[in-house]
Amino acid sequence: MLDIKLIRENAELVKENIKKKYQESKLVLVDRVLELDKQFRNAKSKADELRSRRNLKSKEIGKMMAQGLKEKAEEIKKEVGLIAKEIEDLESLEEINQKELREIMLKLPNIIDPSVPLGKDDSENVEVERFGEPKVPDFEIPYHAEIMEHLNGIDLDSARKTSGNGFYYLMGDIARLHSAILSYARDFMIDRGFTYCIPPYMIRSDVVTGVMSFAEMENMMYKIEGEDLYLIGTSEHSMIGKFIDSILDETKLPYAYTSYSPCFRKEVGAHGIEERGVYRVHQFEKQEMIVVCKPEESMEWFKKLWQNTVDFFRTLDIPVRTLECCSGDLADLKVKSFDVEAWSPRQKKYFEVGSCSNLGDAQARRLGIRVNGENGKYFAHTLNNTVVAPPRMLIVFLENNLNEDGSVNIPEALRPYMGGKDKIVKA
Repeated sequence: MLDIKLIRENAELVKENIKKKYQESKLVLVDRVLELDKQFRNAKSKADELRSRRNLKSKEIGKMMAQGLKEKAEEIKKEVGLIAKEIEDLESLEEINQKELREIMLKLPNIIDPSVPLGKDDSENVEVERFGEPKVPDFEIPYHAEIMEHLNGIDLDSARKTSGNGFYYLMGDIARLHSAILSYARDFMIDRGFTYCIPPYMIRSDVVTGVMSFAEMENMMYKIEGEDLYLIGTSEHSMIGKFIDSILDETKLPYAYTSYSPCFRKEVGAHGIEERGVYRVHQFEKQEMIVVCKPEESMEWFKKLWQNTVDFFRTLDIPVRTLECCSGDLADLKVKSFDVEAWSPRQKKYFEVGSCSNLGDAQARRLGIRVNGENGKYFAHTLNNTVVAPPRMLIVFLENNLNEDGSVNIPEALRPYMGGKDKIVKA
């Protein structure tokens, strides 16, 4: 959410930012914000003036009564009553204006960083760098679900019966590999100085609207019927929500967490849910990074966060590349974002396995996360990034470590988490 002062003083900057994000339909919202803000300030000013008049009149009543001028006092009482009614009406107007103002403000996109490349959608994202040599073996790589089925590692048919499309049973060594990757990711981040955390898997609506846009909420979140609770789509939601309505001590910043959670997503949209496979599913598990820091430190943390994901995949010898999201591909709350993509030998292309985002003070403004510093209070900056998110990550892992006989090699870094195994073979 933007600072109302920014919109008052530089509405054209806000409109130009909207144009950069190719959201011209929102330009009228800026004018509506200015109109509502003016109405609110006028009503507040008038109400303050009336309160002052009411206080003076109330003092007059006491004087009149003390002088025995009861009739005169009654006349002033009636006048005070009319003033009180007018104040009540103005306060009601203030409340209505403030509600509509906040609703519109939540729809306005954050101001993107000047370094963000301009573009309409993800087709115009810009490659930043690559690590590792993409390889395609001289044998045919089966679809990832077939690799898992060959190793007795997945049961999609039973999951479809119990839960529908977008769910799965992982079995045997594939299930163990899934857990091993998460455990390794946890320890990898702890070794880099992050505090490990397991957060709540459900959050209230005020936290949901604090961490994401309405469009994302509608397309992602599962609502618990009869409760003011939503299943989280990522642990970032509850981890940032942890600081709601807080005043943080500047000397204790930054807060750097690595959190584990299951994630639940409706996945509404054109891409849909796969019937055979685990690329896009309704539930998965993830190891995440979350940082709450000073504004002047957020870009440095942004670099550290995406580099952590790149380094993690490099320890597993999986080729990756980093893409910078263009202006039209940025979610509304984001200032800057990188996607980390891993190489798929079967598809002969990269696909997304992680997303690193700097949200500036957008979430902090929505949730009331302030910092008490030497020069007064200010809003914190928040960032998040994926360390790893199986089972999607299992796809590139299996494809990059598959042998022609159907067995799968286990990289040295994962062997301690797999009971010392160096290979998965059909049981």
